Amino acid sequence: MKHKKIDNYIAGQLRPPASGDYLNNIEPATGKAYSLVPDSDERDVELAVQAAGDAFPGWSKTPAAHRARVLTHVADLIDENLDALALAESVDNGKPLTLATSLDIPRSAANFRFFASSVLHFRSESHATDNTAINYTLRNPRGVAGIISPWNLPLYLLSWKIAPALAVGNTLVAKPSEITPMTASLLANLCIEAGLPDGVLNIVHGTGPKVGAAIVEHPAVPTVSFTGGTITGQEIARTAAPLFKKISLELGGKNPNIIFADADIDTAVRESIRSSFANQGQVCLCGSRIFVEQAIYDQFILKFVEETKRLKIGDPLESDTNQGALVSQVQYAKVLSYIDLAQTEGGRILCGGERPASLSARCQDGYFIEPTVIVDLPSNCRINQEEIFGPVVTITPFATEDEVATYANSTDYGLSASVWTKDVGRAHRMAERIDSGTVWVNCWMLRDLRVPFGGMKHSGVGREGGEEALRFFTEPKNVCIKIPES
Repeated sequence: MKHKKIDNYIAGQLRPPASGDYLNNIEPATGKAYSLVPDSDERDVELAVQAAGDAFPGWSKTPAAHRARVLTHVADLIDENLDALALAESVDNGKPLTLATSLDIPRSAANFRFFASSVLHFRSESHATDNTAINYTLRNPRGVAGIISPWNLPLYLLSWKIAPALAVGNTLVAKPSEITPMTASLLANLCIEAGLPDGVLNIVHGTGPKVGAAIVEHPAVPTVSFTGGTITGQEIARTAAPLFKKISLELGGKNPNIIFADADIDTAVRESIRSSFANQGQVCLCGSRIFVEQAIYDQFILKFVEETKRLKIGDPLESDTNQGALVSQVQYAKVLSYIDLAQTEGGRILCGGERPASLSARCQDGYFIEPTVIVDLPSNCRINQEEIFGPVVTITPFATEDEVATYANSTDYGLSASVWTKDVGRAHRMAERIDSGTVWVNCWMLRDLRVPFGGMKHSGVGREGGEEALRFFTEPKNVCIKIPES
């Protein structure tokens, strides 16, 4: 069977990799290759960096209003092609088509539209110095930015980085995950249609060791924004530091989800199911550690397991599917190994933990795992410390605020947390005590694009979102003008 070949997008053209080599792109739901993605290397990165460098003078001097119009056009085209993009993401990623249609693709368009608007209102500081001088700050685009995005939310997180970088006048070399390249390939076509000038955005497909490393190491790429695993983030930091690059690292999470006895238990259960198993648990913000106050622990467990068992696992393309396939064979094996480890560590599986017994003929070789609920594990065991990134959640009882705050902060991660309580004072106390970049109270994944986003500890460095993203992709320069004496 002949598979469709995806091309790189360099200097406004779709072109094959310099090597002529391709990687199989596997559909997770079937376990079979359905397209070919370029196995690019440093030669392709070099061409892309050159194209971006050539395009930078013109794009950086383009009026912000014109840049905003181009980005808004891209957003409009994403909306117009929602169904095709959602289908591509579902097939590429294994997530339910309904999720891609309702969340991932609309939010991708929203990212372009938000930053197109935001750059028109981007503030610059000025300070009067004792009637002697005026100091003001210029914020200029930094040049060629390297963008490396992950496989779990392929277009959503790619657009989250591309949009602010382009809005303030940078040019880009982007590497989407080689596991989920299809929506980035379609985005290239939409950028051509939108009239984005040649070389302003370049997309180079391939692996991290060949393409990602070449982008990070390149001396003409002073800015790198990466979302992905903590180990890879450490490597990027080691490489970038001696080169004095500006980096943003949005990394892993092992997020606590805390339910107090006074919470609305039905809402907490419903939203905890979503925060545990959205996208098969393959979201860095998923609440994979649930802590429940002892007084309602048994009641919560009963309701949570009952609702988990109702989730339909199956073909992502079917409209009533809640849980699709894990993204790859590697991820599938990793998650199963953690489920085995949990039992070795003394955990008790209340539901899930297996491959579904009933799958359609099309999905017999796909990477499916039942949503898994585990209890009776201490907070310091590996299952409660390491990021699994799959449909696996632990539930642990607690007695006091002090105890659960200790549990919540016991990992190396600090990306997000959720707190469920009707006590406003307690909500404020817990939000202050939890070492996380985002704390949701009585909700999960309620996002406002204006606020900064990022993690603490091993969950990352820097902040994205809102004005923080625009600031990241600019270089501040202070100008001091002395006021002439009268």
